[in-house]
Amino acid sequence: MEHNLAVGLDIGTTKIVAMIGRKNEYGKVEILGIGKSKSLGVHRGVVNNITQTIQSIQQAIQEAEVAADMKIEDVTVGIAGQHIRSLQHSDYITRSNSETVIDEDDIDRLINQVHKLVMLPGEEIIHVLPQEYKVDGQAEIKEPIGMYGGRLEANFHVVVGQVSSIRNIGRCVQSSGLNLEGITLEPLASANAVLSQEEKEAGVALIDIGGGTTDLAIFRDGIIRHTAVIPFGGNVITEDIKEGCSIIEKQAELLKIKFGSAWPGENKDNEIVSIPGLRGREPKEITLKNLSKIIHARVVEIVEQVYVEIKNYGHEEQKKKLIAGIVLTGGGSQLKHLKQLVEYITGMDTRIGYPNEHLAGDSDDDITSPLYATAVGLVLDGLKRHERRKAEQKKETEIKEELATEAEIKEKPVKERRSFLDKLTERVKDFLDNAE
Repeated sequence: MEHNLAVGLDIGTTKIVAMIGRKNEYGKVEILGIGKSKSLGVHRGVVNNITQTIQSIQQAIQEAEVAADMKIEDVTVGIAGQHIRSLQHSDYITRSNSETVIDEDDIDRLINQVHKLVMLPGEEIIHVLPQEYKVDGQAEIKEPIGMYGGRLEANFHVVVGQVSSIRNIGRCVQSSGLNLEGITLEPLASANAVLSQEEKEAGVALIDIGGGTTDLAIFRDGIIRHTAVIPFGGNVITEDIKEGCSIIEKQAELLKIKFGSAWPGENKDNEIVSIPGLRGREPKEITLKNLSKIIHARVVEIVEQVYVEIKNYGHEEQKKKLIAGIVLTGGGSQLKHLKQLVEYITGMDTRIGYPNEHLAGDSDDDITSPLYATAVGLVLDGLKRHERRKAEQKKETEIKEELATEAEIKEKPVKERRSFLDKLTERVKDFLDNAE
């Protein structure tokens, strides 16, 4: 596939989205094609039926291929799901020679040391994100490269997930006839698509309410500080309506979308919706007030759980305050009056996030819907990966050319620090290749 093209594959609990995007000459992203299918075989962000998931992936991919009139080979996939957890960890290395300056290798050594952390059985480290560094006890260093020092330490944000779940996703992608090009944490993908750099600097919590999970990513000073996956989303609201009103799921979902509200005070007592009964039965009458009460109860529960995570991060401390407040995205963010409810519960400024931060100005409203935040983020991630690879290749050829002219090279080539996810992707690929 050409360099400036990338495909994001969002394997969600409710839907699977394949999105093809390319960078235009202004550095913005144009979406060329989009395909979506009902996701069968995924529960709370985790694959629980491989065959059905493969079918759904193929259907979404095919639709996107037709829309863009091209063939898809490589995809960037998101991982979320209830098995994801994150922890804070500090680690240090002692450098053998403090007369030389700290370089990439020292940082790699430090990061690799974090990977030796002992996890629960079946768990694996997905992301190691350095927060800030200390050199010889001097704190709050953002970039230690080029400094002198004997002891280099750092605080890390470590994201952990289940190996088997990640491999299963890899398996589904490969069996769908695709090449797994990259793996990204979904809350990070959504954040890239929706948040502005100013918000990330000021401090912001992104809440992505999906069908099966609600993902949280917290940024401050431009660095990711906390991530969490809460194992329920819009589907449990539909489930509650279904049980509470004794109607079938399809009707419950429609009711939620068309008439649902997170704020019960809105509806008058006499507003009623009539729902056709099942074959030969009387229609059901449901008051909107009751509907809102059911929705409200569940949404409050989800928002409170997210708020607990925001407090865990330390939002209440002065220097950790999230000045830009909360951004809501994902399909569940489209619920009426949700913004007001979230502001009421958390006391934080809230806005709905549309993934148009990096999209070309003339994109369809359909694509800039919060529903597609993760898919857009995955496309961005894929494009970034291409650019990195291109830069690396360019550097390599330059170095080769220099070597041709000069007998030896004085400067050591600067090597790009590979993100741990690239390594993880390779490990998953190797595992799949050897498993066959």
